[in-house]
Amino acid sequence: MAESKIGQIKFGEVLAWLFRILVVAAAAFMAYTWFQPWWIADVVVIKGTNDIILHPWGAEVVRQVRVQADPALYSMPAFFTPFTWAYFGASMLALAASLFVNWKIPLGPIKVPVATVLILLVGLSYLMTVGLAYGIGTLRAAGMDVSFTGKSEFMDPMSHRKMKMEAYLQPGYWRALYSGIVFVVLAGLRILFYRRAKGQ
Repeated sequence: MAESKIGQIKFGEVLAWLFRILVVAAAAFMAYTWFQPWWIADVVVIKGTNDIILHPWGAEVVRQVRVQADPALYSMPAFFTPFTWAYFGASMLALAASLFVNWKIPLGPIKVPVATVLILLVGLSYLMTVGLAYGIGTLRAAGMDVSFTGKSEFMDPMSHRKMKMEAYLQPGYWRALYSGIVFVVLAGLRILFYRRAKGQ
């Protein structure tokens, strides 16, 4: 009987550490997607490609675009970049805390582990970030009478001539979407892992 309990404890520890490794790997993947381009635009008449590069925290714009294009297409409020980096930092801290926090909070008739809530919140908020990026980009592009994805034309405010633009979502955008889904799945797996670890 004692040997069975010891074996169960060791098995539970293995599952706990395995799950921690999965969370760390998912956090690393999220960080990777955070630094990847999510969307690029190429203004055909401007030499080179990737004239506008959209990241989660803002846009990189070449000088010619800054001169010729309406800033409403790519600029964000002053608080946007600090806010997005604060969100990213808070998400990383929440994931780090989820590795070791064992508290539970009452939610109606059941008690929910805080670690599970943290992982789920990070996943859902990242999915929301991905969705907002697409939604805001689409609205801004529509306001400029251009397409957020695909080929379109816009009027150069300086020369008053039509300019062609090609814009596409990048693999980093889709990877960010998958990253959010992974955290939601991990939140569910954590419940299963720890129930199994406790022999429930």
